[in-house]
Amino acid sequence: MHQRQLGPFSVSAIGLGCMNMCWGYGPGADDTTCAQLLNQALDKGYSFLDTAAMYGMGDSEKLIGKHIGHRRDEYTLASKCGIFKDATGQTETNGRPEVLRKTCEDSLRRLNTDVIDLYYLHRIDKNVPVEDSVGEMSRFVEEGKVRALGLSEVSSSSLRRAHDIHPITALQSEYSLWTRTPERKILATCRELDVAFVPFSPLTRQFLTGKATDNSSMHPEDIRMTISKPRFEPDNFTINSALLKPYGEIARREGCSMAQLALAWILAKDPNFVPIPGTKHLDYLIENAEASEVKLSAATVKQLDALINEETIAGRRYTDDLMGSTDSEQD
Repeated sequence: MHQRQLGPFSVSAIGLGCMNMCWGYGPGADDTTCAQLLNQALDKGYSFLDTAAMYGMGDSEKLIGKHIGHRRDEYTLASKCGIFKDATGQTETNGRPEVLRKTCEDSLRRLNTDVIDLYYLHRIDKNVPVEDSVGEMSRFVEEGKVRALGLSEVSSSSLRRAHDIHPITALQSEYSLWTRTPERKILATCRELDVAFVPFSPLTRQFLTGKATDNSSMHPEDIRMTISKPRFEPDNFTINSALLKPYGEIARREGCSMAQLALAWILAKDPNFVPIPGTKHLDYLIENAEASEVKLSAATVKQLDALINEETIAGRRYTDDLMGSTDSEQD
């Protein structure tokens, strides 16, 4: 897989999101499958792994530490703090310095490593100034626990405020053919500040792979049936699925799978974009990696832009109670 520059790190053009293995899309994979998946990822050229303290409430980090901790020099490791369990066991956004410090120390232990290469603030705590959260995270860098800092799902103004406290290496946000929020403002700010951009959910939670054809069979706790439900509700899903026929025709013309087309579109958008599709299936892992070899013309990118975008897709990206709750929705 060819490499891209992400701040001081040279990483695979496509990274591996490590949430899906244990959480998010119904039951996670078993331990043996996770071991195979992680080791196969490194063997296939993935050199950028993305996890978080909240993924499986630490389980994703444990899997990485357990199964590929001994191969630590083969990958750039990203994790996140700012969302975890409170004293009652409930998930909460908490950016208080003392909480971030404990989360970092716990993550280092679970990951079986002395240092996290890229450490993100997962979400901004609206009760804590971003300067306070990033200020504490900058001390992790000074102490050698972390090499570089990132932010996830933030607005341009928050990025600038954080960047004034400590250089921000990367910003992670949802970005794909059907989620274009970053195009409003944050992408321009990233380019201005020389901040790399890491799109998550680049395969639109499996929709653009053509494999999410029956939403009635999805697990009740699947995020497509909870926080991301609007676009997968029956009426919206029917409207959106009609776009898959012309989309599939473009994929066949380009000689790639539908999943590979979605990833190739992101790679063609900007040489500083490093998408991080996640999976718990070995065959999808390989399929996604091969997308780095798909080269799209400017005409094909334009055709895809016109076919699938926030105007042609039915339904909001999150449920009403979550819309506007992320700082990034301001842009």
